[in-house]
Amino acid sequence: MRSPGTRVAIALVSAAVVGMSLLVPSSAVAHSTPEARYDQPFTGFASTGTVLADRSPAAAGLDAAPIDDALAQIAGWEEPSGAVHPLYAGAVTLLGHDGAVVARQASGYAVRYADGAGTELPHDKWVPMAQDTIFDMASVSKLFTSILVMQQIERGAIRLEEPVATYLPAFGANGKGSITVRQLLTHTSGLKPWMPLWSGWPDKASRIAAVLDVAPTSPPGTTYVYSDLNLITLGVLLERQTGQGLDQLVRERITGPLAMKDTGYNPAASLKPRIAATEFQASPPRGMVWGEVHDENAWSLGGVAGHAGVFSTAQDMAILAQSMLNGGAYAGHRILSPGSVTMMTTNFNAAFPGSSHGLGFELDQRWYMGGLSSPTTAGHTGYTGTSIVIDMMSRSFAIVLSNRVHPSRSWGSNNPARRAAAQGLALSLGVRPQQGRTAWFSGTRDATTATLTTGVLEVPAQTSLVFDLFVDTESSDPMTLEASADSGATWHPVPFTVRDRGSVTQTDGSIAISGTRHWLQARADLATGLQQLRWRYTTDASYTGRGVYVDGVRIAGAQGTLLDSERHPEALVAQGWTEATR
Repeated sequence: MRSPGTRVAIALVSAAVVGMSLLVPSSAVAHSTPEARYDQPFTGFASTGTVLADRSPAAAGLDAAPIDDALAQIAGWEEPSGAVHPLYAGAVTLLGHDGAVVARQASGYAVRYADGAGTELPHDKWVPMAQDTIFDMASVSKLFTSILVMQQIERGAIRLEEPVATYLPAFGANGKGSITVRQLLTHTSGLKPWMPLWSGWPDKASRIAAVLDVAPTSPPGTTYVYSDLNLITLGVLLERQTGQGLDQLVRERITGPLAMKDTGYNPAASLKPRIAATEFQASPPRGMVWGEVHDENAWSLGGVAGHAGVFSTAQDMAILAQSMLNGGAYAGHRILSPGSVTMMTTNFNAAFPGSSHGLGFELDQRWYMGGLSSPTTAGHTGYTGTSIVIDMMSRSFAIVLSNRVHPSRSWGSNNPARRAAAQGLALSLGVRPQQGRTAWFSGTRDATTATLTTGVLEVPAQTSLVFDLFVDTESSDPMTLEASADSGATWHPVPFTVRDRGSVTQTDGSIAISGTRHWLQARADLATGLQQLRWRYTTDASYTGRGVYVDGVRIAGAQGTLLDSERHPEALVAQGWTEATR
C-alpha cells in the first residue's frame, strides 16, 4: 500500500472531466490522521456541529486508490463502447466521510444531444458538467416529502399508525380506509405503482382526485410494491393539512434552514444554463426536456408533487446527507429530531425480505449501495439517474447525479456508476489485520472464484483449525471452508463454528453475512488423515460487498502445530486472494 502521505485525489481522467477539486493535505496532517476503519463502525450520530469541509482521502484516513478507480470508471461510462450507447452523458460525483468531502468530480456533459435518436448538437453547443450543475432529482424527491411528514409527526399533527383517511377523507374511497401513514412511507399500502395522470385526466384537480380515488390492488400490509401514488398522496395530505404548497414547505422547513440554496421545485428560467438536460419526449410532445421536471405526472401537476419535481446539486445533497448523519441537524439548524432520523433508518419491512425500508428511505440495497450496504444504510435513487447513499455505520455518503435519460430513457441504466461510487468509498475504508501486518483478502470482483489453499497435511486425531474471519458479502456470494483427500480432485465443505463477541454459531461450512463489520473467530475440528484445506470465495455476476478477510490461520492439536500462517505465510497458496494491510 502507498503511505497515506502520498495519496491525492484523482487527477482529471479526460478532457471531459472538469471542475475536479484537487484536495491535497499537508504531509503533517496526512501522517497524523488515524486510519478510517470499515471494521470499526461508529455508534450513534455524528456531532451536531459537524459541518462539511473538503479534505483529501489521505487526510480523512482513507485509501485514495479505490476512490480514484471509481471516479475513473464513472467518467469512462460517458462514452459509447462500440455499438453500445454510453450509460449517461455526464455525471457529478461527491463522496464524503466523517464530515469531510473527500472527492468531487464533474465529468461529461450536461447537454450533448439534440433529439431522442442521439443526434449530437454542434460541439460548441455542448454544455460541460460542472460541480454546481443542477439535476432533476426524480424520485429522490420522495425523501423531501418523507422528511416533511416526519416533521408533522414530531408536531403531533400526524400519527404514524393512523389511517390516512383520518387526515384526507377522500383517500378512504374504494377500500383504502385502513391504509396507514406508515404504509405509504414504506410502500406497503397495496396501491399500484403508477397511473398515467398526464394523459388520462384533463387537469390537476382531476388528476389528484384520481389518485385519491384509486382502488388498492392488494390488502394493505400484505406486500411491498414501490408506488409513486404513496408519495403523491402524502404530498396532498401535507398541502391540505398545512394550507401551504409542497414547494413552500420544502423551502421553509428543509432547504432554507439547511442553506440548500440550489434545491427546490420549478427552477427559474435564469438557471437553465446550469441545469442538466434530460429526455427528448415525443409523447407528450415536449421535445428536449431541459429546465423542467422530466416525470410526466409531476409535470402535469405543475412541477410540484410528492413523488418527483425537486431539483438539486451534489453539494446541496451532501448537506442533506450530513444532516442525517448528524441526527437531523446541520450548521446550527435542526430539521428532524434524532428519533425521527432513527425511524427513517430503521427497517419497517422485515416481513418483506429484500425490500428493507425505513420511513421514506430505502435501506440495505446492495444493487446501488455496494459495499456501503448495511441494515441501516439509507438511500434513494431517481429515474433520471440520481442517487444518494448514506452509511450510518461509517458516517460516509456517496452521491452520484447523472442525466442518464439524456437523450433517451432506453439507452441504459447508470446502476454500475452508483455501485462504483459506493464500492470505491467502502474499499477506501480500512479493515485492519487481526494478526501481524497483513491479512488475506478475497477481493471483490463479480463472477469470480478465489481460493486460498494449504499444502497436503497429515492430520492426526484431535486436531483443530482456528482462524480470524471478516465477512461482508451478499447472500449469494459465500465463503466456504473445504477439504480434499484426493489432492484437490474433489472438495467437500468443512463445518465450522463462528464466535461473535460471545455468541457461537454453527455453520455448514459456508458463510455469507453483511452488516456486522467486525472480525469473527472461526474454529473447525478436522478429520484425521492426509488432506488439504482451502477457503473458497465465489461471487455471482452482480453486486459484491466489502469482501472476505482471513487471518491468523493455525492448525494444531495434541501433537503440536501443523500450520501457522503468521510464521509461514508461504504455507498458503493464493489464487485470487492477496495479502492486504487494510
